[in-house]
Amino acid sequence: MATHNAALLCCLAVVLTLHAHAVKPDVSTRAGISEVSAELTCKQRAADLVAVMSLIEKASQLVTDAAAVPRLGIPAFRWWSEGIHGYMSDDHVGATLFPVPLAMGATWDTDLIHRVGVAISDEARAYYNRAIDQGDPPRAINMFAPNINIFRDPRWGRGSETYGEDPLLMGRMAVAYVTGLQGTHPTYTKVAATCKHYAAHSLEEAEGLTRHNFDAQ
Repeated sequence: MATHNAALLCCLAVVLTLHAHAVKPDVSTRAGISEVSAELTCKQRAADLVAVMSLIEKASQLVTDAAAVPRLGIPAFRWWSEGIHGYMSDDHVGATLFPVPLAMGATWDTDLIHRVGVAISDEARAYYNRAIDQGDPPRAINMFAPNINIFRDPRWGRGSETYGEDPLLMGRMAVAYVTGLQGTHPTYTKVAATCKHYAAHSLEEAEGLTRHNFDAQ
């Protein structure tokens, strides 16, 4: 349970740093819970919410389309969107498409990659604002990017998502891109960059295996 609570706390803290204004608890239904205040950090507010959520409510937040929890003022939230070289989700229209990361890595230009991240996060925030204006669940501001896997075997079909085979280049490019996406605000995150993949990332075409049932042992 402690592990699940920690994961949920992390998720809610991300949501709060991304769109804290959208989480407006009904204080009258939250006996003993701190009223929303600018003095509380996003992490403190997330811990406050997790502490009073039921098990079902917690589970509802750990999926791609997280359900709203009206009694706590938590809106629905869609976690999935891609952003390795342009904003992409299942509802996107007209986002700028930049060269694949393998081509961007060949530039060795960290300033350029940073500026690409800034441009993509600007567009992602525009899609987020549109969703809010239309009354849709917030989206577009948690991006599954960048891909930081080291590309050393051309048989892996997703090598173009990476910056190449050199760990130093990969690290420098990833830092530049993440800082471009997330912005420099001291409290709020412009877009949450989610580096991928930590395990089982090359199993898309492995017969009988997926990243969900693979045993690394």
